[in-house]
Amino acid sequence: MLKDQDRIFNNIYGLEDTSLNGCKKRGDWNKTKSILAKGREKIIGEIKASGLRGRGGAGFSTGMKWSFMPKEASERPHYLVINADEGEPGTCKDREILRNEPHKLIEGALVAAFAMGANTAYCYVRGEFYRETEALQRAVDEAYAAGLIGPDACGSGYAFDFYIHRGMGAYICGEESALIESLEGKKGQPRLKPPFPANVGLYGCPTTVNNVETIAVTPAIMRRGANWFADLGKPNNTGTKLFNISGHVNNPCTVEEEMGIPLKELIEKHAGGVRGGWENLKAIIPGGASVPMLPKSICDTVHMDFDSLGEVKSGLGTAAVMVMDQSTDLVRAICRLSRFYKHESCGQCTPCREGTGWMWRMMERLSDGSAELEEIDLLEEVTRQIEGHTICALGDAAAWPVQGLIRHFRDDIEQRIIERIARDAEAA
Repeated sequence: MLKDQDRIFNNIYGLEDTSLNGCKKRGDWNKTKSILAKGREKIIGEIKASGLRGRGGAGFSTGMKWSFMPKEASERPHYLVINADEGEPGTCKDREILRNEPHKLIEGALVAAFAMGANTAYCYVRGEFYRETEALQRAVDEAYAAGLIGPDACGSGYAFDFYIHRGMGAYICGEESALIESLEGKKGQPRLKPPFPANVGLYGCPTTVNNVETIAVTPAIMRRGANWFADLGKPNNTGTKLFNISGHVNNPCTVEEEMGIPLKELIEKHAGGVRGGWENLKAIIPGGASVPMLPKSICDTVHMDFDSLGEVKSGLGTAAVMVMDQSTDLVRAICRLSRFYKHESCGQCTPCREGTGWMWRMMERLSDGSAELEEIDLLEEVTRQIEGHTICALGDAAAWPVQGLIRHFRDDIEQRIIERIARDAEAA
């Protein structure tokens, strides 16, 4: 269990002062000038050594991603874009940072932007996060007034500007290239890669897109050292992580814990356990709506990190843990997610545009038992035709929950079809 002195987000519940003065008392903006004085290569080296992996879902090495940016700024400026779109069902960690720890994000943006030679950061915030945007804007105004950002950020001589851009609630804009398109005022649709954003990103300039949590933890790593962060968690899955726990638990919450904590321990210690006791558990979606669900037998022993969850054919994703007890109609639950992905598909790729609608309609029939048994295999075959055949990962995100349902709970699907066939025979 994570020790209090190792916590990065010490006001995640907003119980203390969220203003600049309050944040400074908790250690934010402490010796930021000396962090910048280490130089670009040293900062990137520290982030690489810490083992920090992207907290938005993909889990790519943050230091490696930063190093892809061109070493020298040419006539094309460099940009840092912060992804605060957070449209994944079940996920609500970044909004807590925006609302209660905004200065961590702004300080992290300064450090990250400096490391990549960017003088401007854009924070793309989900449109529904109205109060969160207000809180972040207040913090930005405070940082400008105090000289922490602006033409001479923290007295370092480095010019840095931080802008907030509100999206309009499109889930697809959480994908980095669709986010860039939206920032440019275009329709939010993913771009083909290559070219990658590090070469041709926002306004055709070198750009790095990072998640809110990824950026917010970087000042703490620079202050406490890469070894401190690397010693937390597990090898290749280092540091702390914000976990959302929702659904059939006694105390739904967002909590910071070490990577690699057992899933059962996470729920028992922080969420008050499963409603009706652990034995009442049916399934858990461990990382937001886009990852396959896991049955209780796997949840008993699995650990919450990228590699452990990958080994059981699921994923850490955004670490949004959705708990479902025995009362849950799992087929109906996944049907609801299929409807969400069908609604949010941008329609650019045929497998996703046609396939998400097809999967949803099929899930509706499976959930009311009106399909035939052989259609279960047909549905899985269609998910394989969608998975890996689209420009962005939305096709994968739509296919994986259905695959997880068929893999672990095929009996539930078959039972309602068999019962419907029996009713039809009796009626005839």
